[in-house]
Amino acid sequence: MPARDALTGAPKVMPAVSGVRPEAALSPPTLGESRARAVADEASRSDRLATLALCGGAAVLAAFLFWLVRGALIDDTHITLAYARNLATGLHWGLIPTETANSATSPLNVLLLGGVTALLRLSGGVHPMAGLAVVFVGSAVALAWGWSRIAAALRLPPVVPALGVALVLFHPLVLSSAGLEVVLVPAALVGMLAAAVRGQAIVFGVVAGLAVLTRLDLIIFVVPLALASAEVRRRLPVATVAAAAVALPWFVWSWWYFGTAIPDTFAIKTVQRSFGPWTFVNGPQDLLDRHPLETVVGFAPALIGLAVVAGWAALRLARPAVARPELTPAAALGAAGAAHYLAYAQLGVPPYQWYYVPSLVALGTSLCVLLGAGHGGRTASRPATHPAIRGVALAGLALVACLTAGSLVAAVRDGAPWKTPPIFGNWATAANYEQVGRELGARIGDATVESPGEIGTLAYFCECSIVDAFADRGRAVPLIEARIAAASPAVRALLELNYLRLDRDQEPRPLQYRLIWEPGPVNGPDQWATWSPSAGVGHLRLEQLPPQ
Repeated sequence: MPARDALTGAPKVMPAVSGVRPEAALSPPTLGESRARAVADEASRSDRLATLALCGGAAVLAAFLFWLVRGALIDDTHITLAYARNLATGLHWGLIPTETANSATSPLNVLLLGGVTALLRLSGGVHPMAGLAVVFVGSAVALAWGWSRIAAALRLPPVVPALGVALVLFHPLVLSSAGLEVVLVPAALVGMLAAAVRGQAIVFGVVAGLAVLTRLDLIIFVVPLALASAEVRRRLPVATVAAAAVALPWFVWSWWYFGTAIPDTFAIKTVQRSFGPWTFVNGPQDLLDRHPLETVVGFAPALIGLAVVAGWAALRLARPAVARPELTPAAALGAAGAAHYLAYAQLGVPPYQWYYVPSLVALGTSLCVLLGAGHGGRTASRPATHPAIRGVALAGLALVACLTAGSLVAAVRDGAPWKTPPIFGNWATAANYEQVGRELGARIGDATVESPGEIGTLAYFCECSIVDAFADRGRAVPLIEARIAAASPAVRALLELNYLRLDRDQEPRPLQYRLIWEPGPVNGPDQWATWSPSAGVGHLRLEQLPPQ
């Protein structure tokens, strides 16, 4: 009998559900529906387990790699650590406690390091190195999380995200620049790619905002990735608002307070232009001459990735049905990596090893995604890949795995933990500079000393007034003026707008001492012995200056 209403006694009428008959709405799922639901639940459970395994593995691997590199951090890393310590202890933005500066290229890296260091103070003491360990491992986990989202969305074989993470973490240029934003950058790029392939416009905007806070030049990746995703492109205003909400407050504050929205390093490094005959353009040749294994395993995935992206683009034009459209963001990431490389070549900057990282990581990531998609088999939503494409993809993945193994060999062949990174251009080891810095602080007290040209590690351990253009804005202003004067009319107009609020009357801090690096052994008082693989035996000499 039909069910009746408790008050009226009339038979109950079931409401129609989107045109489905009432009896159909009550019918149990068919065998096919139950089987499809079970398959979906199993896939979701498998994705969660894969994500947990990938993120856990990345955390363990990153912790090991931090132990490997922590005693051999390069000079520029200690600039970032000094900024983070000053931020954590006194909300001071500067390389040294006695001067405000704006030479931190990655605001997000400094903010994260400073924030974690401040939190760790609750356990007693100031430990920027512990903060760096947390941020390094956390960035690796964020990288792995992004890769897991990409793999789930594109149904990539499980080996592909693992290979993508390892390709970054073992990368010789990444490890040789550890402590800078070299893991944060890949995490941001992979995070944007994950949001793009999944069509998450708001998430894409948030990660894009974090990316430009990591390095302003990552804007080169933001636009192509946004346009390559149909859903992000459709909701571009929403994504733009999300990105602006994340990034704009810092840049407005920086423009108002520091007199520039961009870091002073833009002017300092572009005026510097080269290391002798070596520029960003021919720098890889210098690296190949001095570090052949590291250069081959570091650059080869990017070169292969460039060829694969070009091949995919040609296939997409010739046979759209074969080149899957959902891979467009991955190809766009690789193309943006090539554009980033060309932009730096056009800027004319020295071949700092970390400048190559965004391009190399982007092309390597694109390579892994495209090869993984080419190797993937039949799914519910697409037919099986052509056997020839699968064979090429399998061979490509095997080659990338061999190159990644080569990176691991390069990382540990000289022993562990490191005394110096495999790719290292400083005049002295971190241990040398630490000793000099501690003794220099006791020697000069409250006086001001000019740096020898490498300031980061000395400033970090000296905690004194050691200055150059990175620490003293009075010394940066002439370089900023020189950069504006050398710019084209259009760029000059943009730079003038950027530096509209800059205090051009700032004077350099008066000096009482000068620290000078010279080749050869110690030969007098107030000198400290140094050594590095690139500079050999040298020494630092402290020179007292006449009263100014």
